[in-house]
This record gives sequence, structure tokens and C-alpha cells, in this order.
Amino acid sequence: MSEEENKKKNNNRRSSSFNRPKPEFDQKILSIRRVTRVVAGGRRFSFSVALVAGDKKGSIGLGLGKAGDTSLAINKALRNAKKNMVSLKLTKAMSIPHEVSAKFSSCRVVLMPNKGRGLVTGTVVRDIAKLAGMKDITGKILSGSKNKLNNSKAVMAALSQISTKYTKFVPEVVVVANKETIIPEVEK
Repeated sequence: MSEEENKKKNNNRRSSSFNRPKPEFDQKILSIRRVTRVVAGGRRFSFSVALVAGDKKGSIGLGLGKAGDTSLAINKALRNAKKNMVSLKLTKAMSIPHEVSAKFSSCRVVLMPNKGRGLVTGTVVRDIAKLAGMKDITGKILSGSKNKLNNSKAVMAALSQISTKYTKFVPEVVVVANKETIIPEVEK
């Protein structure tokens, strides 16, 4: 087979993932629930999705989405997570600067820095810490609650003590004397 035929064959492939751009945020689905609404004619089913999105550089967001289809609910949850994104003030070693704790509903969570021990957490706390890019922390869920959504909201409440609202830095273009000049890192 000649080189031109090989190029044509590769261009016709649909499942080529090399051309697809990498998503801005990594995401992890925390829970998918099928919820029911009882109406006059019977039951209506929809799906509720709790999702966490992060860039592994200190930004993290928690989102909820509800729709009749799982893929639509996931898309809604991702949009909601991006809207509720916060930027964490982490140390140079990508750890938290001090111990933080919070309570949401009946869930109580404590996050502590621990040098050189790695990520010592479980369930939802681990997922959120990984997607935020945190290292060397210990997390503990002190309540007996197994509710993943409430646990994740408690973790986000604890992290809100060391966070600011997420802003994306966009370079600004300024035209001076018919020449474009790019001013880097201007907050929008």
C-alpha cells in the first residue's frame, strides 16, 4: 500500500481520537439516581446526577443536573459545576495550608495537611481532592452518613474557607499605533 492510500484510509476513520481537543476540566460522576414524580397518569422518571469537575491545578466545582435522560443530566451537571467553580489557595506542595472542617446537613468533614503521607482519604473526599490536584492531605468523614451528595457538599464547604471564586485569565489585545500588543494575564 502506498503512502497516499494509507493517508486516505486514516482520514476516513471516524473514531480517530487524536483530533479531538482535550477537555478543559476532568470530571467524575459522584452519583446517579433515578428519581420518580407521581402524576395523575402514573409515574414520571428522571435522572439526577451529582458531578465534580476540576483541572488538577487547584480549581474544583460541584454540580447537580436533572433530566429525563442520563446524558442530558450529565451535561447539565457539568455546566453547573463549571458555574460553581472555585479556585483553591494551595501551598507550593499542592496541599492545604491549614486544617479545615465543615458541616452540611448531618455530614461532618475534616481535612488536614500531612507532609509526605499522600492522599489519605476515602470516597467522595478522595475524588474531590484528586480532581483539585491536592496532595499530602488527610480527610475524614466524622458522621455516619453515607450520602455522597451531602458529604461532597460538606467537603466543598470546608474548601470554601481556603478558596476564591474561579476566574479564567484571558490575555487582552490592545492596539497601539496600528500594532497589536498582547497584555498577558488580565482578569475578566
